[in-house]
Amino acid sequence: MVRGLIKKYNKYHTDKLPNITPHSFRHTYCTNMANRGMNPNTLQYLMGHANITMTLGYYAHGTFQSAKAELERLAC
Repeated sequence: MVRGLIKKYNKYHTDKLPNITPHSFRHTYCTNMANRGMNPNTLQYLMGHANITMTLGYYAHGTFQSAKAELERLAC
């Protein structure tokens, strides 16, 4: 449904919308919450995943900035 609306809008307008999907929002939400330090078990529950591997392996992507921040937090 969302893709169809975007496609229709882009057909009639010169300022194009990006191809986004509900999954894009879900993926972004999970990644942002993981990068902000949300407890992985809480995030797993909110995402409705039966297995933590799905939450951490597929949705929650580490970044250089998140790795740097974590190392700085743990530095003595």
